[in-house]
Amino acid sequence: MAEEVKLAVIGGSGLYEMEDMKVEREVQPDTPWGKPSDSIIVGNLDGILVAFLARHGKGHFLNPSEIPVRANIAALKSMGVEHILSFSAVGSLREEIAPEHFVLPSQIIDRTKGIRPSTFFEEGAVAHAMFGDPFSESIAKIVEKHAPAALDVPLHKHKTLVCMEGPAFSTRAESVMYRSWGADIINMSVLPEAKLAREAEINYQMVCMSTDYDSWREEEDSVTVEEILGYLKSNANRAKKLARACIPDLAKLENPTKGTMQHGIITAPDKRGAQAMKKLKFLFPGLS
Repeated sequence: MAEEVKLAVIGGSGLYEMEDMKVEREVQPDTPWGKPSDSIIVGNLDGILVAFLARHGKGHFLNPSEIPVRANIAALKSMGVEHILSFSAVGSLREEIAPEHFVLPSQIIDRTKGIRPSTFFEEGAVAHAMFGDPFSESIAKIVEKHAPAALDVPLHKHKTLVCMEGPAFSTRAESVMYRSWGADIINMSVLPEAKLAREAEINYQMVCMSTDYDSWREEEDSVTVEEILGYLKSNANRAKKLARACIPDLAKLENPTKGTMQHGIITAPDKRGAQAMKKLKFLFPGLS
């Protein structure tokens, strides 16, 4: 049996690989929710095993609504992953968050449309995840610690992230509305990824990389794909440096989410769906 991998990096738009990793194996596990977006690369960084998964697949062939998020999280969980450092390109809803700036969100507003499967607990096995604070304070502190040396751009902290459906970007009216709600950045991928990580008892933090000002600036043309693509490469290079710097400290973390879900199924034993419980045992082998 392959050695368990405690740490994972999920790469978003523009981030499809990790540098300086000695690749040990490449896997694409079957899960009860299908296969993950692409093969998962397991590499060795100074004696620390790290799993890397490209969220949209290598070559970016999955749009945000097509990503098999349950399979992604379940596959990582089955490999032993307890901590996920996730990266995502975002649009900025605030003047001070300029393109190429990095952002650590602490809150999420859900503007997806209910078309993305978003829970492992269904079909006769009900459990409710605490999600008031959707990100990991312990991982965020490590990112904050290493950002000054790893990044040559500002890191904005304690921001609110809107997750929209996509793949089209916001209208101007929507962008202005999100600003009025107190949101700071917007993307298409934090949900259901963050929720499913919490359900799978994985410690999770997303790091966001600004590529544009969305469409709220009325004095300017709305955002173009060409502008966004122009920043993805530089953001990805910074993300690799930041992840590389954080990994030794991440390897020392305890997982505060352990045991928070698998023992919280509220469905009566005689009402639990056999198929649902079979699926959940993939995530929690000791589940009775």
